[in-house]
Amino acid sequence: MKPLALGLCVGLMLAATQSAHAAEDVAAIHAAALPFDAHVDLKDGFDPAKADAHGQGQFDLSLAYAGGLRGAALAIFAPQDADTAEAFAQAKQVADRKYAAIAGIAKAFPARAEIALTPADYRRITAAGKFAIVEGIVNGGAFVAGPADVDVWAARGVRIFGFVHAGHNKLADSSRPALVRGEGPSRSGGLSDTGKTVLARLNATGILVDVSQLSDAAFADVLALSTAPVIASHSDLRALVDNGRNLTDAQLDALKAKGGVVAINAFSAYLRPRDPAFAEKIVALQREYGLTGDAKPVLPADKAKDYDRRYHELRATEPLASVKDLVDAVDHAVRRIGIDHVALSSDFNHGGGIDGWQDEGQARAVTEELVRHGYDATAIAKLWSGNVLRVWGEAQARANRS
Repeated sequence: MKPLALGLCVGLMLAATQSAHAAEDVAAIHAAALPFDAHVDLKDGFDPAKADAHGQGQFDLSLAYAGGLRGAALAIFAPQDADTAEAFAQAKQVADRKYAAIAGIAKAFPARAEIALTPADYRRITAAGKFAIVEGIVNGGAFVAGPADVDVWAARGVRIFGFVHAGHNKLADSSRPALVRGEGPSRSGGLSDTGKTVLARLNATGILVDVSQLSDAAFADVLALSTAPVIASHSDLRALVDNGRNLTDAQLDALKAKGGVVAINAFSAYLRPRDPAFAEKIVALQREYGLTGDAKPVLPADKAKDYDRRYHELRATEPLASVKDLVDAVDHAVRRIGIDHVALSSDFNHGGGIDGWQDEGQARAVTEELVRHGYDATAIAKLWSGNVLRVWGEAQARANRS
């Protein structure tokens, strides 16, 4: 073999060896980080008996194991509707079904999954090679009437609680008023009086309070009144994408001052500025239903359902943000409030999913990108699980001291 050809061959072999070592390093870093996804939804109709097989959306146990994900906060969620007794009862039924599906995963696969009630549980469960499930509530105001209901859900194992989703409710104002119900920017001016009593009970029971989705005023109320640190379990950054659903730098500062954590969320529209041409398509759809301007109609139920369907069909055609965009947002948050106050979440099965992290089987891609951005194993462990476990533990410790 000629010297030039020999040198090229050796160079290629060295490059391949280095690449293999780099892949091994990323795999080791990822495994050691005990990755925890701070917010995951289950598809409607999720069958826990089939949780170890593909075909039920972006999360199942097989995908989690394939992607090296060790745990997740699974959402007990019911959508917001009109504030009536009938709507409350229906939302309660939806929430009960979601709870049964989540609890059912651990019951159906006891050797593969277990409910974690404390950070120590999380570490014990993952050390045993099992998947740790943390039960969380999203849009609690749809089916939680007051403090007594907090006790019921705490007894069921709920350890994270979010007040709102899309639309205001009896507990708090949302960052996303429901256009189809003709909602204005505020209903209660932040937390309602009932919401404040619920917050006090959450603190007393040690449930970690989730400020994602709250209006700016409601966010400020929670930060002022909570006696424990809080989490934004699935939020992005208004400095990068100017959307009321995202957190401002000042809100990040307040979260840090409270000892809390923001979990940067793999939701494309909140990570990547919207293309003007696509934004016009959204406006055109809203205009068609009379949902632009100050005077917005309350749509009849069938028309509201049709608008929601067409809106989400249109959103599905929007170009996706990437894993790099996600970690760019992590970079901004870390620069602003420090590595100890940032985490990660997907929002899978409820709009989450970006190029490179489309389901839990691709979770390692996030670690690969973090390594490319210069984060070491210690920092990555904090981002993937350590920070959430710390703030969750502090919320429980504060309850124990009260």
